[in-house]
Amino acid sequence: MKYLLTIYDDESMWSDAQPGDVNTMMDGYRKFGEEITTNGAYVAGEALESVSTATTVRVKDGERLVTDGPFAETKEQLGGFYLLDCKDLDEAIAYAAKIPGAQSGCIEVRPVRVFA
Repeated sequence: MKYLLTIYDDESMWSDAQPGDVNTMMDGYRKFGEEITTNGAYVAGEALESVSTATTVRVKDGERLVTDGPFAETKEQLGGFYLLDCKDLDEAIAYAAKIPGAQSGCIEVRPVRVFA
């Protein structure tokens, strides 16, 4: 079953981070990527640009409304995701706990809906 693991964190922490801290975090992401690839769970994954680059699109009564910025003001922003193929939710949760962003933010684990 496929699970989407979305990474939420306060992106402002990156502006204050020391180079050594950034390197440590990125090493953790590289190691995690190697593990999920080696184990055959990796389907896709990407990091996202800052929330300041977001554009939100809504359609109301057939009219498109485009605004700069994210959908809602929050303390944590979506920073990236992994799409994994796991045997069950327990395995997906185990992988989520290994994502470095779980130490400073949170990882949402959600199964991918399969339409029959």
